[in-house]
Formats: sequence, structure tokens, C-alpha cells
Amino acid sequence: MDKVVSTPAHALAGLTDGMTLAVGGFGLCGIPSVLIEEIHRTGIRDLEAISNNCGVDDWGLGILLNSRQIRRMVSSYVGENKEFARQYLEGELEVELTPQGTLAERLRAGGAGIPAFFTPTGVGSQVADGGLPWRYAADGSVAIASPAKEVRVFDLGHGQREYVLEPALVADFGLVRAARGDRHGNLVFNKSSRNFNPLAAMAGRITVAEVEELVEPGDLDPDQIHLPGIYVQRVLPLTAEQVANKRIERRTTTPTQTKEA
Repeated sequence: MDKVVSTPAHALAGLTDGMTLAVGGFGLCGIPSVLIEEIHRTGIRDLEAISNNCGVDDWGLGILLNSRQIRRMVSSYVGENKEFARQYLEGELEVELTPQGTLAERLRAGGAGIPAFFTPTGVGSQVADGGLPWRYAADGSVAIASPAKEVRVFDLGHGQREYVLEPALVADFGLVRAARGDRHGNLVFNKSSRNFNPLAAMAGRITVAEVEELVEPGDLDPDQIHLPGIYVQRVLPLTAEQVANKRIERRTTTPTQTKEA
């Protein structure tokens, strides 16, 4: 089945106010920037975004944050986005901070049809006991706190240990970016951009993949496919200009030094 769509508007058809997005990427690596820009253009609001972080102040999901289009974030860290931190601490944004590995598994579980799972991560902390600030009030008090979660004891062969129950995550739309993809939605990601992209794609009821290179079915080696097309409903081929428009979250290179004559 040919899943290719011609424009970002067609790719996001059906997305409305109040929906939930699972967005791939880590920092600015592998983010679906073209789809994010289209959401910004539409003005769709009150979105809940599930993503490892929220981009930076002027790129990635940070664009939607600045325009007040995001109501709630489920993420593992604030990162380099000062506006993200400001909105959270001043009570303008609800944030469910989740351990990074737990976030990844919650997305994968949602895509696999597993409603919840037990993990030792977070046992003995507010992650399990509740009380993590989800939203602050204007006076700095906690307006909404995380609830306590079920904790059970299991023995996996290394003695009894406590595990906390974590619910799966499912989103109305999954938005990802791939290096290569075919018309059936089979995707290949480039190195570290593989990060959260396959997981976000799995969790979306409707998953849209923006692809840097569109190939025909059969051109991808089946053993090299990172995400099968069953998880992808729409494929958006990018232009050369869109492919080249990438940013680096933080440069760590040393300036070139010239020898004095």
C-alpha cells in the first residue's frame, strides 16, 4: 500500500486541538522538524507531547512551546530549553518527568499492546511513592502532584526485589524522522537518530514519518530495516532544502588555532 503524502498538511490531516503527540528525537537529533513547523503554522493548541525533551527555545518542540500550543509534556529531562523550565516552574505548563529508560519502555509497550509493566526504576522515590510536581501554582506551591503507583515484590532469580507498575503510553499521532523510507512505510534511521524514533512511531495510532530519502518497495534490505511499515500510516518525502535544515543543540568543537609567524 502506497502511504506517501504530498504535503505536511496532508500528513497531519485529522490532528486537532487537545490531541496527544509522541515525537521522536533526542535533543535536536532526529526530530521531525518539518512536521513540527506545520503544527506551528496551523495554530493547533492544547497538545500533550510525549518526547524525551522539548527541543530548544527556537527549534523543535520549543517552537510549539513558545507559541503556547503545548499544554502538557511527558519527558525525561528539561535539557537546554530555558523556556521549558520557566513555564514549568511558573505553573504555565504541566510536566510529567519520567526516567529515560522507563519513558522508552512505556512507548514501546504502548505500541506492542502491553498496557503496563513492572520495573525496579524509581522504587523508593517519588516516582513510585507519588508527590512529583506535575504542575506548580503561581505562588510556587504544587498544584498537581503525581499519584502513588502500585509496587510489588518479584523474585527473578536474584532474590526478592520491589518493582513499580508503569502504564504504557499511546498517542493520537506519532511523528518521526527517518533517513530512508519506502512507500510502504518501512524505515531506516541514521545512527544516533534512531534514538526515540522507532518507539514514538510504535506508540502512535496514526504515525507520520518524514523521510530524507524515499525509495521504492524492495530497495531496502529487510535485515537493515529498523522499523517495519506496519507501524507507519503516512510517509512524507522531504525536499533537499528541508533535509539540509538541521541544527546542533550544543557544539563541543575547539576553534582552529593558527601558528604565529
